[in-house]
Amino acid sequence: MKQNQASRTAQYAAAFRALETLRRPERARLFEDPFAIGFLSPGLKRAMHLAALPFCGALVRRYIDYRWPGAMTSGIARTRLIDDWLAESLRGKEGRVIILGAGYDCRAYRIEALSRCRVLEIDHPDTQSQKMKMLVSDFGGLPPHVKLIGADLTKTDLRDVITGEAFASKEPAFVIWEGVTHYLGEAAVDGTLRALSDVLPAGSRLVFTYLHAGLLDGSVSFWGAGISKKQVAGEGEPWVWGMDPAGMPDYLKERGFALIEDLGADDYRERYWGQKGKRMRGFSFYRVALARSV
Repeated sequence: MKQNQASRTAQYAAAFRALETLRRPERARLFEDPFAIGFLSPGLKRAMHLAALPFCGALVRRYIDYRWPGAMTSGIARTRLIDDWLAESLRGKEGRVIILGAGYDCRAYRIEALSRCRVLEIDHPDTQSQKMKMLVSDFGGLPPHVKLIGADLTKTDLRDVITGEAFASKEPAFVIWEGVTHYLGEAAVDGTLRALSDVLPAGSRLVFTYLHAGLLDGSVSFWGAGISKKQVAGEGEPWVWGMDPAGMPDYLKERGFALIEDLGADDYRERYWGQKGKRMRGFSFYRVALARSV
């Protein structure tokens, strides 16, 4: 991300969640995030107001799919997938949740079950500053079950961030690392995974997103990949890291985790939209993995 500026891609992800919240009829929504629109720029807010008008929502979504092929459908379906994995892990009980590179993630505020959990959100100080302004506007301050920490994990050891927090205990945690790894180098991804393995109790869950390495080295062809790579690079947040899914189990094992499930965008779109999801194209190189600390 650019210095002294909140992440642009975090805004786009929030815009996708805002659009899903506006979808009609309500029963067709995969989730609702009423806070997402508050994080948007004036231009994106105007687009959301347009999408709220009768018959306009589909037009706005069609335009987004044309400009950013597959980004929205992948982002919406992966949000629901992570929500479901989180709910399955908590199963109505209290717990600890750590959100790395939290951006404008609003799970701690929109998911009722998380009000009974301790939630630690960690992200770059510039993005956290913008998020805090919105939280003060919506809640008058930070909700008591949430703590925000500003840290640049490319420069700061995660062990130093978590050590000494209430999270440093023997109670298993659920860690969400969504939409981050592909902006980091190999050393930062490796260091973060090893740090998590050091501080998390056995049985903790980690969900993280990553890119198929074939997208980055050109060894695998994905529809719409070229324009997507140019767009994120133009925003100053290029994709730089990925992994071959076939190598993920061993990669995680070496870093103290066991892979539970690993799905590509085509898989989780189909999971929530059925045959319609199978016909959607774009972002097939995007993946979500669920792992357990051992």
